[in-house]
This record gives sequence, C-alpha cells and structure tokens, in this order.
Amino acid sequence: MTHPPFAVAVDLAVFTIRTDALCVLLVERGEEPYAGTWALPGGFVHPDEDAETAAWRELHEETAVERFAGHLEQLRTYSAPDRDPRTRVVSVAHVAFAPDLPEPAAGSDAAVARWWEVSALPGLAFDHATILADALERVRAKLEYTTLALEFVREPFTLPELRAVYTAVWGRPADLGNFRRKVLGTAGFVVPTGERGPASESGGRKALLYHRGDATVIQPPMLRPSL
Repeated sequence: MTHPPFAVAVDLAVFTIRTDALCVLLVERGEEPYAGTWALPGGFVHPDEDAETAAWRELHEETAVERFAGHLEQLRTYSAPDRDPRTRVVSVAHVAFAPDLPEPAAGSDAAVARWWEVSALPGLAFDHATILADALERVRAKLEYTTLALEFVREPFTLPELRAVYTAVWGRPADLGNFRRKVLGTAGFVVPTGERGPASESGGRKALLYHRGDATVIQPPMLRPSL
C-alpha cells in the first residue's frame, strides 16, 4: 500500500517569569506561510535527529536561546490534516520552563523574537493558539500536584518568591495559609539553608532562604484558587 508523504515538525511553548508575569517566547515569521504573524518557535525534524534534539536545535536557530537546564517535556502531537497549508505536517509539541531565560535574538526564518506576557498575546499562526493554550494548562496543572514550580526560581529562594511563581502561572495568588502548609508540610519540597535573605523594603524581618528538595509530588494537590 502506498502512503502519501508527510513531514514531522516540532513546536515549543517556552515559559519563564519576567517582572512577576508569566511570559512565553514567540517569533514573528519572516517567510510564508503566515509571514508577519507571530508563532511558537519550531520547524521540521531532520532525518538524522529525534524530536527532542530537533526542538532544542530549532529553539536556538530561531531565537538564539541556548539549551537550558530547566524543564522540557513533550506536550502532545498535533496532526490535523489542514494545520499547515504547505503539506501534511504532524507536529510534536513540547513545553519548557526555566527561571530568568535571556532576551532572544531572531534567526533562521524568524524576523523578530521576543517574550510576550500570556495575558496579552497576539494572534498566532497555524494552530499555535491551541498548542499554547494546551501548554499553559499543562503548566498550571503541573503546579497543583508536582513541585515543578521550583523550576521557575533560582536557588536559594524565599517562600514569597516561590509563591510569586504560583501567582504568575495561575493568574491569581495561592492561598497563603494553604501554600505554606503544602510547601513546608510536604517532605522534601524545600530544604532550609539556615540563612536569611536581604531585608525587605518595608524593613520587616528577613525571609528564610531555601533550596529545592528531592520531592516531586504534592499529595493531596495544592489546587488553584477558584475565580
């Protein structure tokens, strides 16, 4: 049986927190289709590479962002027959996040690369709005039942800094009492350093500093506050 040809691509939803806001990395396409439209970084998988290798390569080629030590995982596969006007393209989408990621620089077929706050996104090419919505929900859900919020902070950190991650990702703050109970009551979530951070601007008591622990799961979950 003869099968029609199709291409395999990767797309990346890369998140970081900048000035207390959750941001995603987007590129303005410099070529057709969708020239001048914003999109997730991505491109076609080469014959000699796997999807993860292609994801890191495309990220660097289009944005100059180097491979980083934060979290990367496959999101899902997007395979609608008409998702790309050029040919049949199946995309293996990835979601990644890390603290303090650098300013990008456009390369390859990208005209511009920049961070966008997820609360003020432009229109996106292809089916990237759907991919981004799925990626955002994946990250928000992960923060409920795992300790992956720690991937958004640099060590050592304070509990207010960690709580600010939940506020940025969820779009609303975690209940303070519940947050402290979950973080301090989950064995291995955080490990105190025995030191305190700098004094606050209000002159209050210096906050304790913590390192990441080895726990990966929060049980029961720390559920998002309702709207």
